[in-house]
Amino acid sequence: MLKLKALLLAGTVAFAPPAVALAQEVVNVAGIEATRVVIAPPKTELARIIKAGLSQAYASAEKGTRAYEQTQRLYFFYGARHFEPLWLSKDDSGTIHFSANAEKIIDVFKKSELEGFRPADYLTPDLDVAAAGTDPARLAALETAFSAATMRYAQDAFGGRINPLDVNKTWTITPKRVNEAELLVKLAASTDPGKVLLDLSPTQPEFLGLKSALAKFYDGTVIDAAITIPEGKLLKPGMSDERVTLLRQRLNVPEPDIPETAGAEAQVDITYDAPLVEAVKQFQASLGLNADGAIGPATIAALNGGAATTKEDIIANMERWRWEPNEYGDFQVTVNIPEFRLWIVDHGDIAYTTRVVVGRPQNQTPLFNNEIRHVVVNPYWNVPPSIAVNEIKPHLIANPGYLASQNMEMLSGGKVVNASAIDWTQTNINNFHIRQKPGAGNALGQVKFLFPNEHDVYLHDTPSKSLFSRSFRAYSHGCVRVENPMEFADALLKLEPSMNARTLEAAFGDKERWFNLTTRIPVHISYFTLRVDADGTIRSYGDVYGMNERLKELLAK
Repeated sequence: MLKLKALLLAGTVAFAPPAVALAQEVVNVAGIEATRVVIAPPKTELARIIKAGLSQAYASAEKGTRAYEQTQRLYFFYGARHFEPLWLSKDDSGTIHFSANAEKIIDVFKKSELEGFRPADYLTPDLDVAAAGTDPARLAALETAFSAATMRYAQDAFGGRINPLDVNKTWTITPKRVNEAELLVKLAASTDPGKVLLDLSPTQPEFLGLKSALAKFYDGTVIDAAITIPEGKLLKPGMSDERVTLLRQRLNVPEPDIPETAGAEAQVDITYDAPLVEAVKQFQASLGLNADGAIGPATIAALNGGAATTKEDIIANMERWRWEPNEYGDFQVTVNIPEFRLWIVDHGDIAYTTRVVVGRPQNQTPLFNNEIRHVVVNPYWNVPPSIAVNEIKPHLIANPGYLASQNMEMLSGGKVVNASAIDWTQTNINNFHIRQKPGAGNALGQVKFLFPNEHDVYLHDTPSKSLFSRSFRAYSHGCVRVENPMEFADALLKLEPSMNARTLEAAFGDKERWFNLTTRIPVHISYFTLRVDADGTIRSYGDVYGMNERLKELLAK
C-alpha cells in the first residue's frame, strides 16, 4: 500500500467527463449557497484498494500545501467515479486490457525518443496487463503505475528531466511544474490525450528547430560527414595554406578559376583570397566573433563545432529550453552566455544586439529569469564579499592607502571609516562594506541596469572596453558587461514615455541617480551551446563553463 500511495502522490490522470471531475456540486442550504462534496462509494474490490491508497495520501498531506490540494482533488476526482480505474477496460470475455485512451498515451511513450526522451523511462516493466491478470491488488498497482508514468512524461515534457540546480548550484531557474489537477481535467475532456501530452513541450521556434534536427538521427536521413578544419598557425588574408581548400568547402566558396597550361597538371589555388576572407568575416560576425577575417583557434573551433553537432548536444539544449518560461514577454532582453551576446527582442524581432562580457569560469554568471526595474546612472560599485577577501584585503595589507588610490571607501554602520588605520592581518574585512565611488574608473562605468536578484548580478557599462574585441569574453566577476550601454539603453527604454538615452546622459556626473521604469522588462540569462536559425541552420558555441557536458552526463543516467 505504501507503493500505491507513492504512485498516487506522483499524480493520477483520468478520462472522466470534466463536469464530475472534482466530485462537487453547489447546493442551497437555508437560502445560502454551499459546495457539497460528492463521494460515490466503491463497488468493486479494485475500487476499494484505489480508495484506500488515495485516502492515505489525502490524510497524510499537510493542510494548506500544494500536495494537500492536489491529493484532495485526486480523491474527489476518483470519488465521483466510484474509485473505478481510469486506464483499464474489460472486454466481453472478461479480459482486462488498457483502454483506447491509454493506448494513445502508450504510443506517445513509444515515440518519445523524438522528444529527446528514453521510451524505457515510461514503458516500465510494471505496465504489464497480462501479468496483473485479475488480481485486484495487482490491477490497482497497474492502474496507478500507468498514472505515474503518464505524469512523469508530462513533467519531463513541460519542465525537463533534470533540475537546473543539479547541473549548477547558481542556476536558480525555478523548475516548471505540471499542475496535475488542471491536466487531469484537460485529459479527461480530450478525445486525443496523446496530443495533450505532446503539446506540453515548448513551442519556441528554436526548440522546434532542434527537434527537427534530432529527428534526422532516427528517420534514416543521411547526415553529411563533418568537414573539420585542422589547427595550425594564424591564417591571415593573402597567406597560402593547405587548409584553404577545406575552408572553401566548409563555407561553400567556389574555387577560383586557374588558366590551364598545355601538358601541365591541374593546379589548386590555396591562397586565402578576398572572396574566402569575406565569407569568413560573415561567419565570424554571425557568431559574435571578431570579424577581422583572421582565422585563429576561436574561429576554427566555431567552424568545427557547427559541423559536428551530436545527438546528445541537441537533447541537452532541448532540455534547457524546457526550463525556460512559456512566455518570454513581447518585449524582452536575452543574454546567451556561450555566445557572449545580448539581444532585445520586440514581438519576435531582434530590435537590438550587442556583445557582452560574462563571468569567468571561476566566477560564473548564473542562469535565472527576472525583470529589469531600474537604471542607475553614476553607480556606486558595491564590492562583493568574495572580492573583498580575495583581492582587496591583500592589497590593503601591502598598501594601507589602496582604497583611496582606487576611488573606493569603506563603511561601517553606514559611516565612512579610515581603512588605513586598521590592522588587516587581524581583522575580518567582511565586517565592513566597501564601495567604489562614481567616476571615470568605476568598475560599472556610467550606467547599470538593475533586476534585483539573490546573486547581485546585473547588466552594466565598463571602462575595460578592449575585452569586447576578443572572441572569448568570459572575464567578469559574474555580472554582464555591455559593449554599447547607451545604445542598449536607448533601445531598452522604448516603452518609457519620458526617458531615453539622452535623459540618462544628462544625469552624468559624480552623484548616483536612480531611474525607475514604469514598465518592467523581462530579462533571461541563458546557456545555449546550439542556436537554430529560421532556415534550420544550427550554430554551435563553446561550452564555456563545461555545463553542457555536465547536463549530458546527468541525462545519460
